[in-house]
Amino acid sequence: MFLNVSSFVALPRNHCNQAFISAEERNYVKRLLVTSSSETDDAIQINPLVANVKISKTVEVFSLVKEMEAAGDKVTSLCVGEPDFPPPQAVLDAIVRAVQDGKTRYTGVTGTVELRRAISADLEKRKGVFYPPENIVVGNGAKQCVYQGVLATCGPGDEVIIPAPYWPSYPEMVALAGATPVIVNTRKEDGYLLTAEALRGALTDKTRLLIFCNPSNPTGGVHSKERLDELSSVLQDFQKVVILADEIYERLVYEGTCEAVASLPEMYNRTMTVNGFSKSHAMTGMRLGYLAAPTKLSKACTTIQSQLTSCAGSISQAAGVAALTEVSEEEMIGNVDIMREKRDFVLSELNKMPNVSLECKPSGAFYVLPDVSAYYDGDDARLCIDLLKEKKLALVPGSSFGSPGTIRISYATSMEELEVAMNKLKEFLEAQITNE
Repeated sequence: MFLNVSSFVALPRNHCNQAFISAEERNYVKRLLVTSSSETDDAIQINPLVANVKISKTVEVFSLVKEMEAAGDKVTSLCVGEPDFPPPQAVLDAIVRAVQDGKTRYTGVTGTVELRRAISADLEKRKGVFYPPENIVVGNGAKQCVYQGVLATCGPGDEVIIPAPYWPSYPEMVALAGATPVIVNTRKEDGYLLTAEALRGALTDKTRLLIFCNPSNPTGGVHSKERLDELSSVLQDFQKVVILADEIYERLVYEGTCEAVASLPEMYNRTMTVNGFSKSHAMTGMRLGYLAAPTKLSKACTTIQSQLTSCAGSISQAAGVAALTEVSEEEMIGNVDIMREKRDFVLSELNKMPNVSLECKPSGAFYVLPDVSAYYDGDDARLCIDLLKEKKLALVPGSSFGSPGTIRISYATSMEELEVAMNKLKEFLEAQITNE
């Protein structure tokens, strides 16, 4: 809302100086500041690219949960992908050291040399891909890095392939770049994995980018090495297409492995690898991610970041170095074991619920996307709203991920909270059957 200028000007002159007005008069002025005239609203023009962008449903539901909690409601929330365990102690200790050592200044735009070297070494050791430190851009979270990768490669007239179900921010980022998102639907019978046939059918001369999330948010699906090779084979016929490989969940795999797209034959020179520390090391509030790419692409992303945010936080970067160099592999594996136990519990509980189906067991990330289309005539949004109202259980409707008739469950919370949530969901669905 905007200032009603005419009303404000009509006030006595001393209303502009809070030292000479009463509290009541001061509140009146404050109310004017949030009052807008229709004339002012009509005069302001919003960029059409922004006007057409949707608010993230995950953020929207999470905000509603916080409002309900502020009003005194106790809400069970499985809507946000945030590990419930704290960052490793080595990371917390590094934060303290960074503050004590005065590492509170700007760093280079692409991040500290120490962190970029640590990322380079980690990718080479674990994933078999080598990116020189100068080809790594450290950003304020992986989300920023994804957006910069989109901006660096796409514009008006370009098409971007996004397999569905998808993270809701992908199509909106593409729209903000002025490009056209091309949604490629996958099948639940295939575990929502992208097939070579579906990919080939979507590629055109206008395709500039494939956004590929592996493991997947929201399905938890992991594309095998064999499936990746099939997709790579198709892409060989479309050499101008760049791949943005969002591998933020690659450390959370419960069966098999998650190969890096850049490690596939002839894919390195056209792949932007995005990763970060939020999911693997529970460093969500530290907002630290990175993009690793060939020189032409990494330089383009650096240029964009230099005009947007400059560097990531210096203290967060110090924490990132510790995450990669001081946290033991045993601790990381222990976290995976805990998440696997939670996944198995949720799957077991879903199997007990009437008319809920899950074709393939997710083998990565910390999400489950069950089909609940038997309820509410497939209106997953209405189901989630009623579930929140009646049971104080917050889930995100699958339609916001391009998968109508499903709901996304994040099991990145305590086992106690999961038990409460699964009981609430079961009771709610059983009540729908009774009321029919």
